Amino acid sequence: MKIEDRKIGSDAPTYIIAEVSANHNQDYDTAKEMLKAAKEAGADAVKLQTYTADTMTLDVHNEYFTIDQGTIWDGKNLYALYKEAYTPWEWQPKLKAYADEIGITLFSSPFDKSSVDFLEKMDVPAYKIASFEITDLPLIKYVASKQKPVIISTGIASLADIEAAVQCCKDVGNDQIVLLKCTSAYPAPLEEANLLTIPNLAETFGVIAGFSDHTLGITAPVAAVALGAKVIEKHFILDKSMGGVDSAFSLDIGEFKEMVQAVRDTEKLLGKISYEMNAKKLKSREFSRSLFIAKDIKKGELFTEENVRVVRPGYGLAPKYIDKVLGKKADKDYRKGVPLLALPHEEKR
Repeated sequence: MKIEDRKIGSDAPTYIIAEVSANHNQDYDTAKEMLKAAKEAGADAVKLQTYTADTMTLDVHNEYFTIDQGTIWDGKNLYALYKEAYTPWEWQPKLKAYADEIGITLFSSPFDKSSVDFLEKMDVPAYKIASFEITDLPLIKYVASKQKPVIISTGIASLADIEAAVQCCKDVGNDQIVLLKCTSAYPAPLEEANLLTIPNLAETFGVIAGFSDHTLGITAPVAAVALGAKVIEKHFILDKSMGGVDSAFSLDIGEFKEMVQAVRDTEKLLGKISYEMNAKKLKSREFSRSLFIAKDIKKGELFTEENVRVVRPGYGLAPKYIDKVLGKKADKDYRKGVPLLALPHEEKR
């Protein structure tokens, strides 16, 4: 599977997405600067969110539309929050053109059919389904029908919800699916991350699996990569002092760079399954133990635990041969400090 020219999967580097979300604080120049900073920090892609308050919810102020979920937004009205947080649509084609210019991939999360149609005109190379939209099967089916990679967060999903979302994509002939383990808490406690789900998602659904992270810091995404995550998504901000609706659980430029470097180092550490005896490994075997003459021995004397020992370095016979040596007669003179290179000859009867 590819997003633009970037391969994603088991033998490719982790695909790292910087989530812009609302961290532009309604300033176009800030949004544009975020794209450049994300590129410099090592992100493979930046992701927008394409909605308006009206496409997301109703302009109603009662208890049903007041957030009360134990989040940093509790007490806010849904319509007011989305009006504050949305990315103006007139910015998005310009941001896509700028992303193309500086060489970073840009795509978005649509939240209704009108936003999908809008993003199609922008020719985005992929789509992201947000956690809270995983039950919107008509939306997922419409997105998947565009035959582009579909990245789906699973933050509020049951196993049945995930099965239905994956099947929606397959029903329209789209098997370019990435499932992201996600915890829909802002910020998310470490003990609720359940990263062991990541390899299980890949195995259960036969798709690429990754991690959309809302925890604080960079420990969780690095651990996710160690468990097989091939896509990492993390909220990004230029500077936390700017504030904003998502700033509390976003990484600033320095932190994002640190995360990218830690992910790349983790990939190096994981390497591949290998028992190869390369030149470096063979050279290191010189520090292993072997049989050495510990005292001068005259021809005809017996080899004993006092005059032949298993010691470092490893230039002599392997330690496993010690029992074949002890008690045998020396076939020549031996000087202390030389390796025993051959088994003594058996006496002929």
